[in-house]
Amino acid sequence: MVVDDFHPDLRGVARWLPRGAINRRTLKPIRWLSGLQAKMPAKSVEVKSVAAVSVRLHRPPGSENTMPAMLWIHGGGYVMGTAGQDDAVCRHFAQELGIIVAAVEYRLAPEQPFPVPLDDCYDALVWLAHQPDVDPTRIAVGGASAGGGLAAALALLAHERGEVQLAFQLLAYPMLDDRTANRIDVDERHFRLWNTKANRFGWQSYLGHPPGWAGVSGLAAPSRYDDLSGLPPAWIGVGTLDLFHDEDVAYAQRLSAAGVKCNLDVVKGAFHGFDLIRPKAGVAEAFRSAQVAALSAALG
Repeated sequence: MVVDDFHPDLRGVARWLPRGAINRRTLKPIRWLSGLQAKMPAKSVEVKSVAAVSVRLHRPPGSENTMPAMLWIHGGGYVMGTAGQDDAVCRHFAQELGIIVAAVEYRLAPEQPFPVPLDDCYDALVWLAHQPDVDPTRIAVGGASAGGGLAAALALLAHERGEVQLAFQLLAYPMLDDRTANRIDVDERHFRLWNTKANRFGWQSYLGHPPGWAGVSGLAAPSRYDDLSGLPPAWIGVGTLDLFHDEDVAYAQRLSAAGVKCNLDVVKGAFHGFDLIRPKAGVAEAFRSAQVAALSAALG
């Protein structure tokens, strides 16, 4: 685990952020707050029903022709969060790239553990690929944190089934490896928003088993998937002060070793979710610009 000081753009806000806020006691009030956010009206967002869930559609202004698309998956440790919390992120991608962005409202653990959330995302992906204004040869999956983990798992599942040929996977500080929750060699002093205790709770809820259990599927924890060859190109971004730093770097290295083109963007001094906490900071804007550039190159 790399230990740096906070990035200059993040030092001020880091003083008051918790190291980890989610547990069994705080889950209900946090969900309630995020639910209020999801109910707030948003401009130019369509909500569509897909199988057992819904998606929030963001279209670029003046769009008429067939265009690329991305399925976006929100974060929240597999146990919290809503598609609506990322409206600004999805709108930014749609406007900057001229693509359709569909954010899926997958069901949450522990009430709905693996594979339900992944199946919800797959249903939304297949639905998106069959929309008349979507080019099925130019579809990406993307997400942040647990959403990044689900996006990586979705790329694996899509490759297994062969029904949708993905063009790209965009993984922002993805939650990929349940075994990280059992590490005792990490220095947590600079973690913010997500620490080892929160990680154990998230993985236990999602897997229905203690993290590190030998029977965990590689579709639940993509770092455990044996063969990464044949997957779509990837962009992975993570900060050096993120609990997921080591697992994300290792996954990027495994993708490259398997012949998958992978661009790894490591942000020195950045903690988990830094771009959402300080979206106007220079370091956050650079992080988003790197994602836009990667998507633009992949989707044309």
